[in-house]
Amino acid sequence: MMNDGMLSQDEIDALLKGSDDDTSETTNDPAEEVGSYLSEIETDTLGEIGNISFGSSATTLSTLLNQKVEITTPTISTVKHSALEDEFPKPHVGVEVQYTDGFEGVNLFVLKSNDAAIIADLMLGGEGKTNNEELNDIHLSAVQEAMNQMMGTSATSMSTIFNKRVDISPPSIMVFDVKEDKNSQYLPDDDVLIKVSFQLKIGELIDSEIMQLLPVNFAKELVDGLLNPPSNETKQEPAQQQAEKPTEPVQQQPSRQQQTSSAVNNGQASSQPKHLGEMGSQNAEVQSAAFSTFDNVDLPQNEKRNLNMLMDIPLQVTVELGRTTHTVKDILELSSGSIIELDKLAGEPVDIHVNNKLIAQGEVVVIDENFGVRVTDIVSQSDRLKKLK
Repeated sequence: MMNDGMLSQDEIDALLKGSDDDTSETTNDPAEEVGSYLSEIETDTLGEIGNISFGSSATTLSTLLNQKVEITTPTISTVKHSALEDEFPKPHVGVEVQYTDGFEGVNLFVLKSNDAAIIADLMLGGEGKTNNEELNDIHLSAVQEAMNQMMGTSATSMSTIFNKRVDISPPSIMVFDVKEDKNSQYLPDDDVLIKVSFQLKIGELIDSEIMQLLPVNFAKELVDGLLNPPSNETKQEPAQQQAEKPTEPVQQQPSRQQQTSSAVNNGQASSQPKHLGEMGSQNAEVQSAAFSTFDNVDLPQNEKRNLNMLMDIPLQVTVELGRTTHTVKDILELSSGSIIELDKLAGEPVDIHVNNKLIAQGEVVVIDENFGVRVTDIVSQSDRLKKLK
């Protein structure tokens, strides 16, 4: 039936409904949501900080995994705390990073569980294959070490761009599931979080993203540190004040030759230095240099982790029964059955060397028809340091 070009009530309702949908999609634009918390300049600056810091981290990760790694320019958006379940419907791996120097704040890096499993397998010497099983402690430790190296490089890059020391504590890792409320306490408590998403490509194995969640105030602190660096006026003030002070007349000092001749004429020994170019002073206070000791050194946690990386290095251990000195003639006269007398008495402790450095003494024992050495004494630290010279 013709309706003379007039719209029916159903068509009008459909158009109105479509208009409402378009409006709702417009209000949910991520760019507009970010704009209500960060200005356009702040958003671009935050993206540039992430681009520089993670650009250097890509090289570090590539070296660790022996794979080509690409981390593209990040995109900035926001996510509400109440919407985290929709944002992360499946379990993810979170790496918490806390800044200890330069900035005060905590942010969370988020990886998909499957991506974390591939990185863990590559770190453990595999080919990046996964069995779709839950990540165990070994896998999490491998991912944690990879992120530790990446964030260490990132902190170094941030120190350069912010022109101040930036340091972090060793990252902590966990598997969180917002839906099951498992380890969700590690997520920041702020109502709105800034999400910085990086496109992550690792060879032909991973084409995904790694996300950084940080509170709005911490994001603003990072941006402000780059846009408004601390001025150097306070450092230049003393120099300017010193330059403004009226110059006082300088009393001319007698020449060295005049001082020497005067001392000789008075029958006094010259107190001038014996070497040309040295400045001498009768009232100079001489103090002995103080050196720090290596006893009971409490290393930071990150340095202890670095020390653990050296534990698998092989060292050559040798046991020395004794020594003696002979002439070339005596050596040439040696034959089968010849006896060489050593400088050690029977039953005297033998020396134990590690990489040709004496570290301990012990006694010879027999273990299943093999010789062995039972350690009886460890060389003191002072003696070991003398051996290293």
